[in-house]
Amino acid sequence: MTGAVGGGAQAVVLERFDAPLALREFDIPVAGEGDTVIACRYSGICGTDLHLCQGHLDIPTPLVLGHEGLGVVAELGPGADAEAGGGPLAVGDVVMWASSIACGRCVPCRQYREPTLCENRQTCGVNRPTTTPPSLFGSWATHICLRPGSTIVRLPERVDPVAAMSLACAGPTMVHALLDRRPVRLGEVVVVQGSGPVGLAAAALAQLAGAARVILVGGPASRLSLAARSGIGDEHVNIVEARDPDCVLNQVVELTGGRGADLVIECTGVPSAIAQGMRLARRGGSYLVVGQYTDAGDTTINPHQIVYRQLDVVGSWAFSGAHLVEYVRLLPVLTGRFDLGALVTTYPLAAAATAMSSVASGEVMKAVLTS
Repeated sequence: MTGAVGGGAQAVVLERFDAPLALREFDIPVAGEGDTVIACRYSGICGTDLHLCQGHLDIPTPLVLGHEGLGVVAELGPGADAEAGGGPLAVGDVVMWASSIACGRCVPCRQYREPTLCENRQTCGVNRPTTTPPSLFGSWATHICLRPGSTIVRLPERVDPVAAMSLACAGPTMVHALLDRRPVRLGEVVVVQGSGPVGLAAAALAQLAGAARVILVGGPASRLSLAARSGIGDEHVNIVEARDPDCVLNQVVELTGGRGADLVIECTGVPSAIAQGMRLARRGGSYLVVGQYTDAGDTTINPHQIVYRQLDVVGSWAFSGAHLVEYVRLLPVLTGRFDLGALVTTYPLAAAATAMSSVASGEVMKAVLTS
């Protein structure tokens, strides 16, 4: 990572795709009308961040990365005095915030009531370059300036901030998927494809929702072992390191009772997993696709499997502020049942490149930058 020059706040900047990240210095932002300035304490690294650096989404550069954050309120601009629940917000409060601000005016917002599909979404660390004030609009920084309309949620006092960051993006993403798109029904058998943070969030929330059995299919073995030790998932099946994936898929079907799962949730981000996932659902079951957030390419599927199995195939895109509110509300229960803190490995802000490499290699489950 290249060095910093002058200023009062630091931030990790993506200056161009497939290039080293830069640690740059900026002026500490001043809160304008409706703004909230946060002193970032923890900033999560998501698989999407890897894809952004590789140019898999059309985003502007230079850009302060980071759409997952937790920090302390440093300054409140005029009119920015309430958190998402309507309670007062004060300097010194420990908070999390939603990565996106929906415009509330476009057709998806007003007519379809789908803020995640907003045509004008402002997303921290994704689509607001440093050349557009405020420059610090990503969480991989010592400070971030949250714009009017941001969803800011106070963290419950008894929740460990590190544990909260374990599923900072994955948690509300899966709240959206399992609350609004295809809920888990009591007593269902659920198969989750993928053992990264999104897969673990899917499995944990499915368990909380009353699934009879949750089968986590992923790898490598170290990730599955960590999930098991954390209490996430009832069965853990390694397909990543399998010599014969077809045998593993048959094993998973047998674990469901031989008929397939009531609900299969895709959380891999790997297009080829889609054809595999369809084979794991029972006839009349559902397939919920969540992991294909960035365009990783095409894949081949047999459409007969959709008809033969009479599958409901549902997609779920990102999350809104309301889904973050629900995730934070669930944190006392989640952290009480699952060892979420064990999923996190922390790195100093200046070691963002090292942390990214660890995420890319699968060496860590969840990398979180500290400042």
